[in-house]
Amino acid sequence: MGLKIEDIGRPEGIRKKGKRVGRGIGSGRGKTCGKGHKGAKARSGGGTYNPGFEGGQMPLMRRIPKRGFTNKFKKEWSLINVGVLEAVASVKDGTIVDKDFLLKNDLLKRKKFPIKVLCKGELKKSITVKAEAFSGSAKKAIEDAGGKVELV
Repeated sequence: MGLKIEDIGRPEGIRKKGKRVGRGIGSGRGKTCGKGHKGAKARSGGGTYNPGFEGGQMPLMRRIPKRGFTNKFKKEWSLINVGVLEAVASVKDGTIVDKDFLLKNDLLKRKKFPIKVLCKGELKKSITVKAEAFSGSAKKAIEDAGGKVELV
């Protein structure tokens, strides 16, 4: 006769019974049942507060001044400068620079956003750059170096 799954049980003492509270003074947990005297945590259903509740004091989030405005429709960009493309050793004449190339060479800090090319620095190599947006000066710099600009 072998071991069966129904014969396997929990080890003894792994599940303890909960402490029975409110069962007289001899139990050690009678009268207030370990909840102390009065207050919200002593009441039935009490003891749960929303995060930031400070016991009736004006909460910190309401005490500090509110300033400014956050536009929830703002378009976020992953920015790259043409000077960075010039400095990268793997960028040679005729190279196609797109999102995959930039990710492979660790040139993008924010991977999930669309790419915008800006014109900080100089570009002397004739390369093809594929991106979602270009600044006017970056477009001019790439084309002046003999490269091509492609909107994706």
